[in-house]
Amino acid sequence: MDDEIRSIEDNSNTNAFENQYHENQAIKESFASQPQPIVRSNPKSKFVAITSLCLVSAVIGGLTTAAALPYIYPANSTSLTQTAKSSSITPVSLATNQTNFPVAQIAKDIGPAVVGVSNFQSSQGFFGNSDLQEAGSGSGFIIDAQKGYIATNNHVIDGAQKITVSLSDGRNLVAKVIGADPRTDLAVLQISDTKNLTAVKLGDSSKLEVGESVVAIGNPGGNEFARSVTTGVVSALNRTLAIQGEASFDLIQTDAAINPGNSGGPLVDYQGQVIGINSAKYAQSGFEGMGFSIPISDALPTIQQLISTGVAKHPALLVSTDDQYISYAQTNNKPLGAYISNVTPNGPAAKAGITKGDVITKINNVQVQNSTDLVHELYKYNVGTKITITYIRNGQTNQVQATLGEISSNQ
Repeated sequence: MDDEIRSIEDNSNTNAFENQYHENQAIKESFASQPQPIVRSNPKSKFVAITSLCLVSAVIGGLTTAAALPYIYPANSTSLTQTAKSSSITPVSLATNQTNFPVAQIAKDIGPAVVGVSNFQSSQGFFGNSDLQEAGSGSGFIIDAQKGYIATNNHVIDGAQKITVSLSDGRNLVAKVIGADPRTDLAVLQISDTKNLTAVKLGDSSKLEVGESVVAIGNPGGNEFARSVTTGVVSALNRTLAIQGEASFDLIQTDAAINPGNSGGPLVDYQGQVIGINSAKYAQSGFEGMGFSIPISDALPTIQQLISTGVAKHPALLVSTDDQYISYAQTNNKPLGAYISNVTPNGPAAKAGITKGDVITKINNVQVQNSTDLVHELYKYNVGTKITITYIRNGQTNQVQATLGEISSNQ
């Protein structure tokens, strides 16, 4: 299980589940063997294949006219609405020298604030010596030019022993990690040389509409394709992915082209404001144009915590879950839910009476079918919030109230 599920719930205990539900029958189908159509970019490979779910940043290809941007998404996804007429999009005023090409102006204004992020880790050399090699690369964007703060994805810098940042003016600088949070897949870096830096403008992702035109900028494949520009629309809102970090958010789905190496880059609206952090794409064979971004309004509180204290704090029940229960439940016609494999003594769940073997099915009357749903629902609340938990024990449905505790990114 990923760290985010463990944040709610720290680790799995398969044997406990098997003993309670089927004394002599092992679960035949493990969680790891289930199909994983959504995959994340591997930070240890410099240019990963499209079959990995790159937690990507945005790339925006070319100078396209406003007339070519809005279009209808494939029929098997959420129905989309074109929000702008293809013949008459008014250019947004982003600078004093306005052009008739809003994407071109966005690229000029935002491009210098987009950076490449390289992750260096120890590697065994040919003669047995150990040295630092680039293990992966991604993107980021400057959010404070005076202090040199850069926002990116946690998975871009995960495991790094050295991080370098490449700027649009050709400078390559060593960066330090101000704070990183696997539970939200967010990280903040800082560079000391702040000369001539450009920062992005942050927008309000809560006001986004399906069909709205967006632009992505990032470094697909590394610095060779630095600050690539692609365009698309908001394909859907409030998407959920069952992967670490992204499970915490209602994600923005976009058809703007994103690729491995784009993770951590900005998704920008036509006002030239960042409204998302490109983090993942749907990479199943036969699917195209399904990228996902963390909404900037939802990410900002965590980013601010990382800058202020170096850690991020999140609400938690302090339990462990085991999604191998899902296969068992489907096979034996049992209710779906988040199976509790362990409960932290004196934690919020323990104080509420939740025990090992319970199956949580609702949080405040919102259905929970697995560990991802549990994480997703809990992260909608603040530490100290009282919630109602519906759970099943020995075939009986029960309800209890619990006050959410706290878990931090360094736990």
